Amino acid sequence: MPPLRIDRRYERHLAGLINSGERGVLLGGLKGVEKESLRVTPDGRISQSVHPSALGSPLTHPHVTTDYSEALIELVTPTFTTTWELLQYLTDLHQFVYRHVGDELLWGTSMPCRLNGDASIPIARFGTSNIGRMKSVYREGLGLRYGRIMQAISGVHFNYSFPSQFWDVFGAVLGRHDVGQNFRSETYFGLLRNYRRHGWIVHYLFGVSPAVCRSFVAGHDDHGLEEFGQGTLYAPYATSLRMSDLGYRNKSQSELSISVNSLNEYVRDLSVAISTPSPDYQRLGVEVDGQWRQLNANRLQIENEYYAFIRPKRVARSGERPNKALKRAGVEYVEMRSLDVSALDPVGVNQNKLRFLEAFAAFCAVAPSAPLTLDAQLELDRNHVTVARRGREPGLTLSCDGRPADLRVWAGEILEAMQATCELLDQGDPAKPYSAALAIQVQKLADPAATPSARLLKEMRDTGESFFDLAFRMSATYKSYFTDLHAPDEAKIAEFSAEAEESLEAQERLEAAPQKPFRDYLGDYFRD
Repeated sequence: MPPLRIDRRYERHLAGLINSGERGVLLGGLKGVEKESLRVTPDGRISQSVHPSALGSPLTHPHVTTDYSEALIELVTPTFTTTWELLQYLTDLHQFVYRHVGDELLWGTSMPCRLNGDASIPIARFGTSNIGRMKSVYREGLGLRYGRIMQAISGVHFNYSFPSQFWDVFGAVLGRHDVGQNFRSETYFGLLRNYRRHGWIVHYLFGVSPAVCRSFVAGHDDHGLEEFGQGTLYAPYATSLRMSDLGYRNKSQSELSISVNSLNEYVRDLSVAISTPSPDYQRLGVEVDGQWRQLNANRLQIENEYYAFIRPKRVARSGERPNKALKRAGVEYVEMRSLDVSALDPVGVNQNKLRFLEAFAAFCAVAPSAPLTLDAQLELDRNHVTVARRGREPGLTLSCDGRPADLRVWAGEILEAMQATCELLDQGDPAKPYSAALAIQVQKLADPAATPSARLLKEMRDTGESFFDLAFRMSATYKSYFTDLHAPDEAKIAEFSAEAEESLEAQERLEAAPQKPFRDYLGDYFRD
């Protein structure tokens, strides 16, 4: 019998939570979602039009913005204590957006529509203020460094923080008397390390990007994909090509090593990457003939350029860098970034996924989490990429402490360990929704054909559709779904419209204010 990949002390920690007398120890954690979608034309091409003004300013709107591309809408929910409220708000946002995009569609998958090279992907613009210019120049730099096509990939990010009552109880379980911010940051970093250990299971269970349009890899012969037919390439056992070496785990990013052993080490390593010149990026130039190509020529322009499966977060003050916010006040929540946009769900995500991630976060935080050596971190990162590329492969083994580990055995240990966290989250609810969500995932482990990635490939085979055809059909279906849905809450729509107008006015005020030279602005921003 191979050694357990989960520390046995986890059971003692769980018993402490269960016997604490605080029945709702995990209830009421704050949950939010950031969901990206490409705007595409009626024939399935990436939109070349500007972000609709009726949606407000992407620079200052709190809930409707853009990511890399002008065509890449990002919908940001507030935080809620229940998943149904969160998804209702996300549904309302989709209805609002569809009122103002004309005949365009929101692309329903993570991997993009038919593209015509980098030039077909317009970079997002945020106006003439210094902060707006900085956002656009940063994106210019991303395009030069990694190519614009990679930046056209969409995803769903799940933001989560534990409820206030959790900290006192968990501190008592661990024998900690001070359960202030340092303890909370330590616990969140334990969660981050365990997510590195076990988070590949998210790709297996929820990955839904096993195929791409051939245009995604045009001009590149080293993609390692196979022909599916009709302009489609795929990896037969892939779960999430988005999270593979084809997507965000590209070679440039994989060479970075950012420790998650403590807040201080994390901030230190990110700061070093942001301040260390890169010969490759120096050759690109920074300001050339009066045009800014990137914010700097360092290994990372800013913290957000480092693409991690999960990030520690703190709401920053105006103009405050993420690192400074973390140093000032510690970790406030975590951002889980591994979810693909699902073509099987109208809003790209569903309650079962979010409930699973909430229970998984609790499991990762409660389970002991020893520090990671650099070799261990690289080993675990390779597991994520392996599952993204080959997760449904029969007999697939991963690596744990230098030894082979059967994926299905390891995954079974994780799901079994999560049963108790689901029961804690189900307290007081006779429907036991968290346990039900877990049971669905257990079925996927028993039958890989039940995974979303396998279901997507089967749908393409059954219908004879290409990846583009299927994604386009589902995108059109969901547009009809949102436009035909029962009349939206008019008060909510009025609220969104008011926010849009207020955001346009806020951008105008920013641009009307005196602006220091852009170079000076950047100097102040990066000054420690």
